[in-house]
Amino acid sequence: MTLLVHTYVYDADGTREFLEDPDHAETMAGFENTRGRLWGSEAIRALGARFFPRLDGGDLYVEPVEVNDFLAECEVVRAHVDHLAERSGYDADYITARFDNIVAAAVRAKAEGGGVIVW
Repeated sequence: MTLLVHTYVYDADGTREFLEDPDHAETMAGFENTRGRLWGSEAIRALGARFFPRLDGGDLYVEPVEVNDFLAECEVVRAHVDHLAERSGYDADYITARFDNIVAAAVRAKAEGGGVIVW
């Protein structure tokens, strides 16, 4: 199974409405086992990440009011991709591609006043 990243906004009734996202390749966020082995790993937790570790055992919802904090966390994580690759066993290019998809979704969400889901 593959993890995907999507953006959403809330409509007037408070229902989550998914935005049109780019091609499928740009919505991939990893394999199912990246939940714990990468995004929820001790290595990422040691960086002070609080959003990514939510994927270890569940889906990650970044609410609209959290998007700026999530993007700040992404900047910290980006500087340590090589370390995460070494610790997780995933290739740095693989991590970077999935990570870039997640960041791009967060940037789109911020522009629309929406949130991000990785599931």
